[in-house]
Amino acid sequence: MQIDIIAGTRPNFVKIAALMHAFTTSFKIRLIHTGQHYDKNLSDSFFDQLEIPEPDVNLGIGSGSQAYQTGAIMKGYEELLTTTFLPDLCIVVGDVTSSMACAITAKKMQVKVAHVEAGIRSGDMTMPEEVNRILIDAIADYFFTTTRQASELLIKQGKDPNKVFFVGNTMIDTLLKFQTKLKKPKIWKDLNLTVNSFLVLTLHRPANVDEEENIKNTLLAIIQSSKDLPLIFPAHPRTALKLKAIGIQAKNLYIISSLSYLEFNYLVKHAKGVITDSGGITEETTVMEIPCITLRDNTERPETISIGTNELIGTDTNAIPDAMNKLLQGNWKKGGIPEYWDGKTGERIAKILASLVLDK
Repeated sequence: MQIDIIAGTRPNFVKIAALMHAFTTSFKIRLIHTGQHYDKNLSDSFFDQLEIPEPDVNLGIGSGSQAYQTGAIMKGYEELLTTTFLPDLCIVVGDVTSSMACAITAKKMQVKVAHVEAGIRSGDMTMPEEVNRILIDAIADYFFTTTRQASELLIKQGKDPNKVFFVGNTMIDTLLKFQTKLKKPKIWKDLNLTVNSFLVLTLHRPANVDEEENIKNTLLAIIQSSKDLPLIFPAHPRTALKLKAIGIQAKNLYIISSLSYLEFNYLVKHAKGVITDSGGITEETTVMEIPCITLRDNTERPETISIGTNELIGTDTNAIPDAMNKLLQGNWKKGGIPEYWDGKTGERIAKILASLVLDK
């Protein structure tokens, strides 16, 4: 079976690593990097650290608006398909622009599409990721889900139960595989950090960072509630530009460049807690049993709340002090691990794919 695997952003690389490690020589893989993320620590370093081969193709799309990236990726992937060959299957992971654009392109070229991490929903149509999820699931042929609830949603929406597979979480495969290889980042030595003595902060959602007043008020609320614990903030390049414009400073706030996967998760594993607006990080903190405060009004990963260590507190900065106090006082809930988040998801997907007969 000839398979195209699409990647373009940090979460994509983490998820496809599990597939690349699990797939056997019975599959012929063409790894396609769209170039949606082009910062070295958000893309290039992943191939070395996560022990996956360099991409067979890099479309080199780069930055731009949602519409620009979507169009450029579709054009680039279509040209690749028309000038080389049509694979038997195109695998897209998650909910980023690269996944949505390549899924549409493949489907229009009569290539079967498999969606890894299908069926999750936040219910928030203001999020580009929610639109992408819905579009991919609307046209995909096979669906691999992280929870039973996601499978149930897809079947309720009319998907063939024989094409919906509850397999677990590929991000967790990668985390468990590399947890003994996590690396201390430079900031650890620079600040003489110790276990459980600092907080990790990440913000990148438009609702939190696009308006300068919003991100300023959010940061001030976190700083004022931090009891002077170091706040380590590895900033996404787009967020870093906003932070520079604001010019906010505090003696315990350390804004640093984005970190590699192994360095970032070293910090998370040894932190007292994490404050974030990321979905994927809430999954990782759940498995590492690290308290997590999520600054969003909704989540597509409710299992990190109902089972894991995550708490959703919304985007109202007035909610931050109570949550921070609860975390710093050591009164955070104890979480559990969702079903099938056991490091074997890639193996399950490979076994299912090997059993499929793909009709053209």
